[in-house]
Amino acid sequence: MLKLPEVLEEIDMSRAAFYRMRAKGKAPRLVKLPNGHLRVRRSDLDAWWDGLDTPAY
Repeated sequence: MLKLPEVLEEIDMSRAAFYRMRAKGKAPRLVKLPNGHLRVRRSDLDAWWDGLDTPAY
């Protein structure tokens, strides 16, 4: 599980831009831990990256 700052660095995106994408349903799925911290599963991030390569016809 990756911390949100790690994900933002990897995808080279600001937190604000990430949350705008999330509001549109176009960001990787976040997991909220019991302590309130956010994480992204590596598999979800990889699937999101793969989905970006797929043309939307």
